[in-house]
Amino acid sequence: MQLRKTIDKVLANALVIIMAVMVLNVLWQVFSRFLLGAPSSFTDELARYLLIWIGILGAAYVSGQNLHVAIDVLPKRFSEKTQKILKSIVSWLIILFSLFALVVGGARLVYITYVLDQHSPALQMPLALVYLVIPISGVLIIYYKLSDILTK
Repeated sequence: MQLRKTIDKVLANALVIIMAVMVLNVLWQVFSRFLLGAPSSFTDELARYLLIWIGILGAAYVSGQNLHVAIDVLPKRFSEKTQKILKSIVSWLIILFSLFALVVGGARLVYITYVLDQHSPALQMPLALVYLVIPISGVLIIYYKLSDILTK
């Protein structure tokens, strides 16, 4: 449980830092466009990539906190034992999706963009770094869901 709390704290702090950087980036973009009359060339691209990281890492964080959107009308009609079985089935389905779509698919995407040496137009940073958040988030979601299954 201590490892999970540490991961939660690190992930929450990372999300706060990413959000703060994005806010400062967008403020600089507005300042440079309207007050200086010369918009910064990299701010739009950086905001886009930071938003990707916030969205995907945020999904992992929300999954770990069990705050994701769920329709619970049908499960609430079942007994407590059946509800636990349904939660377990849903957790295993999330694990399978995270493994194949996020970890395997995301790792393939990172590998392909790395091998093709693709870089972003304005920042000239490797796109593999942008896409790296996908398998990282998948591993975090798998960890959270396995932790949920093992502690119940």
